[in-house]
Amino acid sequence: MKKPTASATENTPASELIDARIADLGDWRGTTLSTLRALIKEAEPNVVEEWKWMGTPVWSHAGIICTGESYKSVVKLTFLKGASLKDPSKLFNASLDGNARRAIDIHEGEQIDANAFKALIREAVDLNESSAKAKAKAKPKQTEQ
Repeated sequence: MKKPTASATENTPASELIDARIADLGDWRGTTLSTLRALIKEAEPNVVEEWKWMGTPVWSHAGIICTGESYKSVVKLTFLKGASLKDPSKLFNASLDGNARRAIDIHEGEQIDANAFKALIREAVDLNESSAKAKAKAKPKQTEQ
C-alpha cells in the first residue's frame, strides 16, 4: 500500500484512513483487520480511532488500547499494556518477552475467539481508566497565589 503523505492525512479523519487501509489491503489482511476493528467497537463503543506513526491504526480509550498493523503474512494487534492484562484464553502469541507490550499475530486462515478478544479489549479499557484515575489522584492540586 502506498502510504499517504503527512499533509494528506492531517485533515482526514482517522476512521477514513483506516477504511482506506482496509480497502487498500484488498485481501485476507483487510478482512481480518476489518473484523478485529468491528470487535473492538463492539467491546468498547466509545473507542477513539487514531492514525499515528505515519500510518498505524490505533484504538484508544483513556489511553491506547492497541495498534493494528498489517504485514505480508500477519495482522498484528499490539496491546501497549498487554503484560498487565490477564489472558486466560492465551490470545497473546507474540512479543511475550517484553515488560509492557503483548501482541496477537493472526495469519491467513486463522480465526480469533471473538468473545475472548472482546473481553481482552474491555480489560485493557478498564486498566487504562484505572491508570488515568490514579494519575489524576496523584497530581498535586495547584493553589492560587
